[in-house]
Amino acid sequence: MFLEALHDMSNTTTVGELIAAFLEQCGVRTAFGVISIHNMPILDAIGRRGNIRYVGARGEAGALNMADGLARVSGGLGVAFTSTGTAAGNAAGALVEALTAGTALLHITGQIETEYLDQDLAYIHEAPDQLSMLSSISKAAFRVRSVETALPTIREAVRVAQAAPSGPVSVEIPIDIQAAQIEWPADLAAPHVTTLTHDSARVEQLADALVRAKRPLLWLGGGTRHARAAVERLVALGFGVVTSVQGRGVLPEDHPATLGAFNVHPAVESFYKTCDAMVVAGSRLRGNETLKYKLALPQPLYRVDADALADNRAYRNDLFVHGDAASVLDDLATRLEGRLSIDPKFASDLAAARETAVADVAKGLGPYRRLVESLQRAVGRDYNWVRDVTISNSTWGNRLLKVFQPRAGVHALGGGIGQGMQMAIGAALAESAAKTVCLVGDGGLMVNVGELVTAVQEKANVMIVLMNDQCYGVIRNIQDAQYGGRRMFVELHQPDFAQFCASFGMTHRRISSLDHADDIIREGLAVDGPVLVEVDMLSVGSFATAFAGPPVKKEEPKEPEYA
Repeated sequence: MFLEALHDMSNTTTVGELIAAFLEQCGVRTAFGVISIHNMPILDAIGRRGNIRYVGARGEAGALNMADGLARVSGGLGVAFTSTGTAAGNAAGALVEALTAGTALLHITGQIETEYLDQDLAYIHEAPDQLSMLSSISKAAFRVRSVETALPTIREAVRVAQAAPSGPVSVEIPIDIQAAQIEWPADLAAPHVTTLTHDSARVEQLADALVRAKRPLLWLGGGTRHARAAVERLVALGFGVVTSVQGRGVLPEDHPATLGAFNVHPAVESFYKTCDAMVVAGSRLRGNETLKYKLALPQPLYRVDADALADNRAYRNDLFVHGDAASVLDDLATRLEGRLSIDPKFASDLAAARETAVADVAKGLGPYRRLVESLQRAVGRDYNWVRDVTISNSTWGNRLLKVFQPRAGVHALGGGIGQGMQMAIGAALAESAAKTVCLVGDGGLMVNVGELVTAVQEKANVMIVLMNDQCYGVIRNIQDAQYGGRRMFVELHQPDFAQFCASFGMTHRRISSLDHADDIIREGLAVDGPVLVEVDMLSVGSFATAFAGPPVKKEEPKEPEYA
């Protein structure tokens, strides 16, 4: 049918339209960007063809973050367009975030005419050695060097972006090549992305080792978001589960066998000491989720990862299996059926550790425990939970509000402030997206506040929960704890958000007392389109425990040495 459609077309087209048609074959239904003279041939083709929804962001960073958010919740390919030079540089922080998260993302940037390229002519929109910059912040970066290689280059870029371990890929396309005429090819098909195979003998070796375990634990990272069925098989055999922040929801967080993302809590670390095996699957064991690699994980430690370089990274492992997490874990479950003898107290001990961790975190929230409870009651099980870097996320957003689907949790993993709101817009614009709830601080919101207008224009179904304390709260607390209370440069003058939202037609609600939280949150979730729910933290009050940065490992006291 596709070939018949090609016969109806003119024999030639522009490279820009060829790229637009190819992206359609890759299943792209929504793309993001900022239009420019150096990407206009492609975006003109997208507009004329009408098969891809184009979302015009207010800035390149916003466009890339939106594409990132859409890709994370959908499991598909995120696509974003920028101009070259300054515009490509504006996207750098968002590319770093996508690289940290392993997001399958295609970044297409224009480039100046090939006649003037790489000659240091200070040509408008040119950045010296831009390709090297993009290479350093992307999984890979390519330049289209001729009309004939445009489609092969884009096809390879999509394949690399989606191949495990996935990541963002940037492609430069000079403007004269975008506008050039080319014959329609016979093959516009999406690339074939292969699933990693694995060495079955190594899985058998892993199974033989795990047979001896009475209290085995799985640590699940973002690389297992497609592996729920295999994880459930292992849980049915008696495995317990703990996750990274990126692995939340692979097993629903109300399942009795999971510790959720309470991975560094003291009660959980104590529980680790009672476990006699851990399998880490699809996780980088990031520094701020392992107390800077000093978290005492169960031994022996085994690892499963699509990245061969994960072997012995950060933690030494007793056995490493290179392969797709879903395939390896499913194979492992088959080889372990009927062979495990689980300690009958294991499940109750795990539940007790989680109960202690949840209670301790909740106790530190002070009045904001009521806000968490109101949100949990209102959101149900089918929602996306997108968070920016803010005190509220570090204290409760990353762990306490339960997530039930493998791709429902999205967080700025690289620690960059001001990216969560844009990722939430992208998540909300994914096809068949559930209601998206976004947690931001006032400092982070203002980094790219203009993208709120994008949310209104695109009718993104997102409720943004704004925690407004009119300062950089984490930095203030660090200054209190480590700099003698000298609060330098943290106070933020903010707009009246009610008037601000009214100026461009965005619904706004304010919570000044948590007595009204239930009603306001329900009203916000019922809005068809974007809504900003502002929590006035100066009125509500302070957390019971001040958060002053990620937890660190306390050194054990050493016994005195005697001569």
